[in-house]
Amino acid sequence: MFRANRRVARRTARRVSRRQGSMQDAQQPAPQPQAPPPGTPPAAGQGTDMAAELKRLADLHTQGALSDEEFAAAKSKVLGT
Repeated sequence: MFRANRRVARRTARRVSRRQGSMQDAQQPAPQPQAPPPGTPPAAGQGTDMAAELKRLADLHTQGALSDEEFAAAKSKVLGT
């Protein structure tokens, strides 16, 4: 009789412990990815995006859609300078 009660008590304690652990996990906010500090070189994957964006801006400038000043401003924004 006492063994059965101990077994039930242990099982209940394990269930309560698991439930409390899962509730604590649910309450913690997900970690937010941190942006790299300004002035750091772009990652390898970002280089192709930057090159594509510069090509697009150059094409717009050649077509006359962007003035010299607009092209310079957009280029410096893409390059982060």
